[in-house]
Amino acid sequence: MVLGKVKSLTISFDCLNDSNVPVYSSGDTVSGRVSLEVTGEIRVKSLKIHARGHAKVRWTESRNAGSNTAYTQNYTEEVEYFNHKDILIGHERDDDNSEEGLHTILSGRHEYAFSFELPQTPLATSFEGRHGSVRYWVKAELHRPWFLPVKLKKEFTVFEHIDINTPSLLSPQAGTKEKTLCCWFCTSGPISLSAKIERKGYTPGESIQIFAEIENCSSRVVVPKAAIYQTQAFYAKGKMKEVKQLVANLRGESLSSGKTETWNGKQLKIPPVSPSILDCSIIRVEYSLMVYVDIPGAMDLFLNLPLVIGTIPLHPFGSRTSSVSSQCSMNMNWLGLTLPERPEAPPSYAEVVTEEQRQSSLAPLGACDDFERALPGPLFAYIQEFRFLPPPLYSEV
Repeated sequence: MVLGKVKSLTISFDCLNDSNVPVYSSGDTVSGRVSLEVTGEIRVKSLKIHARGHAKVRWTESRNAGSNTAYTQNYTEEVEYFNHKDILIGHERDDDNSEEGLHTILSGRHEYAFSFELPQTPLATSFEGRHGSVRYWVKAELHRPWFLPVKLKKEFTVFEHIDINTPSLLSPQAGTKEKTLCCWFCTSGPISLSAKIERKGYTPGESIQIFAEIENCSSRVVVPKAAIYQTQAFYAKGKMKEVKQLVANLRGESLSSGKTETWNGKQLKIPPVSPSILDCSIIRVEYSLMVYVDIPGAMDLFLNLPLVIGTIPLHPFGSRTSSVSSQCSMNMNWLGLTLPERPEAPPSYAEVVTEEQRQSSLAPLGACDDFERALPGPLFAYIQEFRFLPPPLYSEV
């Protein structure tokens, strides 16, 4: 940008990550520099920055108001998350062309630092949708007498973190449905579908393991399929506008009459997508896994399993626990294995741990220096204190 002696005006952020991309969360400090390069001496009234974060929705609908009369209804709504202004050079007033209080900038390149804090309250994740967006930006404005202002805006990204290592997002999702096809006065057998996934929360790049059983007792050839959908919902003036988009899908083998197909962990990878937005009052972004049976000439049989796309990936321990519990549950439910009505009690404590082992567990902590160094103090003390202690009575469990 060249305006008189102003050669360039740029904004750069002090990034908090190794990827050199400006990404922040609620409560973070956003800092950076405004760089101004001039080819000669100039006099400046002010150099300001304006930082803002807001969600905004907008769409139009055509309405009829009687015969041969139509009009367009606009739906708009906005939520502001923060609005910060600061003066880097000069003074607040810049609406006149007086020569008083001007700041002289010599030829060359100059940098001016800025800094502000994002609110501690939850912020919506940056998002660009069909009928709305969530945006965060910093704008620099250079004001000089007798010149139009030089303005530059630069956006930065905000992630409102969603930790999928929470009980509600680690719980398995499952469902069962059945459909009977009718053709005039003839009725064929039912088509049944059962599906389950390990958990509700995932992060982009992960693969969802789908466990499903499809039984085709109809007279038609059907095809089992699965797909991930993103649903964008926009709210304004008491109305809602919804957009549904396909994110990823897969196709199973064709299933002829009387056949059954089982998916033992069929994988569907989540591509790079925006995290779920669940806390914004005017924009929601939600995901679902649809497992369905494509039936020619009839409505499909489908199951919708809700998903939450988070930003904090699964902890290794959570992954193992979830996987094991899900596998066991799937095997028991769908592979015909059943638990006995009264499970056999475990062996007694005395049969498992000898008195010598129990006494040796009470040795001073100093005897286990290597182990102690490998664990945090409180966790090591907890493990050492309760090691080899008797388990609760079986009747209590």
